[in-house]
Amino acid sequence: MYIGKVIGTVVATIKISHLENRKLLLVDQLDLQGQETGYYDIAVDVAQAGPGDTVLVLDEGNGARQVLGLDPGAVRAVIVGVVDEVALAA
Repeated sequence: MYIGKVIGTVVATIKISHLENRKLLLVDQLDLQGQETGYYDIAVDVAQAGPGDTVLVLDEGNGARQVLGLDPGAVRAVIVGVVDEVALAA
């Protein structure tokens, strides 16, 4: 699981059936200082996130499939929350 920033949307007119009617977002993983790392995922959005949002991404296939209720299914990353704040201990 990681914190990321939504940097774009992905449009696919032809896709596997379990992705039908699901929003796909491009998410850049953030480091501890909140900076984009360049490591990204295309994630299924279940939290109503959008470009510019800081999000919580579950990037483990089995957990992602459980969130979406798929068995089996070809999904690895799911946006499970929109982050309001991150506070690090000093």
